[in-house]
Amino acid sequence: MDILITGSGGREHALVHAISKSPLADRIFCAPGNAGTANLAECVDIKATDIPGLVAFAQEKGIDLTVVGPEKPLISGIVDAFDEAGLPIFGPTKAAAMIEGSKVFAKQLMAQYGIPTAPFRVFDQPIEAEAYIDSLCRQSDTCAVVVKADGDALGKGVFVCHTRKQTIEAINTIMVAKAFGSAGDRIVIEDRLYGQEASFIVITDVKRARSEDRGPNTGGMGSFSPVPMVTPILFYEVMDRIIKPTLEAMTNQGCPFKGALYAGVILTKDGPQVLEFNCRFGDPETQAVLPLLETDFLEILLTSTEGCPGPLRPTWSKDHCVCVVAASGGYPGDYKIGKVISGLDKAEKVDGVTIFHAGTRTDGGQIVTNGGRVLGLTAIGKTVSIARSRAYTALDYIKFKGMQCRDDIAWRAAIEG
Repeated sequence: MDILITGSGGREHALVHAISKSPLADRIFCAPGNAGTANLAECVDIKATDIPGLVAFAQEKGIDLTVVGPEKPLISGIVDAFDEAGLPIFGPTKAAAMIEGSKVFAKQLMAQYGIPTAPFRVFDQPIEAEAYIDSLCRQSDTCAVVVKADGDALGKGVFVCHTRKQTIEAINTIMVAKAFGSAGDRIVIEDRLYGQEASFIVITDVKRARSEDRGPNTGGMGSFSPVPMVTPILFYEVMDRIIKPTLEAMTNQGCPFKGALYAGVILTKDGPQVLEFNCRFGDPETQAVLPLLETDFLEILLTSTEGCPGPLRPTWSKDHCVCVVAASGGYPGDYKIGKVISGLDKAEKVDGVTIFHAGTRTDGGQIVTNGGRVLGLTAIGKTVSIARSRAYTALDYIKFKGMQCRDDIAWRAAIEG
């Protein structure tokens, strides 16, 4: 089979890496790919958002399955375009991708169907939003809320606020300064929830459900799997109270979900509650999950795309996996690219380590930075402590000007494990 993966980040490298292990895969293309995917796939100079270009390429090459990495083309309707052209593709339709494309849609869906999430209000005028905040902060300046841009803001349109001043600044950044463009035409203001966070990613067809936290929100600076606090009891609670009701709700709304549904969940004293939904594989969560998968990943994707008479039950390694992201200086704000990366050869020789490229490209025979999140140093070990140690050992070899990373990825899990 000939497979096309769209995107250029660490998630896409992880997808290519997993699919390349399948005996079903003959040729793999990645559009546009990066310096890492180029070792396993043929990189194609087509942007992940160029839907007509991708359709034409898939038709020309007779692609048997396209796997969409980033959310933007899903929200823009790439699956609908491929379906119309009769081309097999993994992912949700434009209507179903609204579960990530609109925070308002997702919150109203959860409220309508009783899916646990924080209380919220929706605003389309900044003056009304500010008045609401003033009503919450009458007695003090404390204001524990989360302000979210309604539309796709590349994972950066969420502000966790502690004071009235911070909240008003967030409202103005999103709605007045238009830092995220039209994504800020509406906002959601919701109560802040407290607890540990966990990511749940399920693959479904349309027939059945199958360093300390400081600084601005980013797309993610690391991940680990499995999560010790997610016990079997908690897993089934999330499936029964959140995942299955959400899939049923989407079907009832006339937009059944097919593809990867990713729920960001917070574990509160009142039980698991939804922080957000995404319509695709997480990044960098995918980098810490797929290395543990023992079942043929391509077979799973085909099952979701084509449907099957019964649920496919994947098997998983009992090992642990930790991914630590090396990012450009300034990320998630402004940063410079083109910085030469050294130490990759030595880092890759650390036992159990795989390096997933994210923001990289080849320039004059050297690998240089080409994005905010540059590399995902990913390691497997019998325990989370071993995996974590290996990932950070590999990271010590990596050097590029301005490199930054967190030093606390999976530390709590290592202590508890």
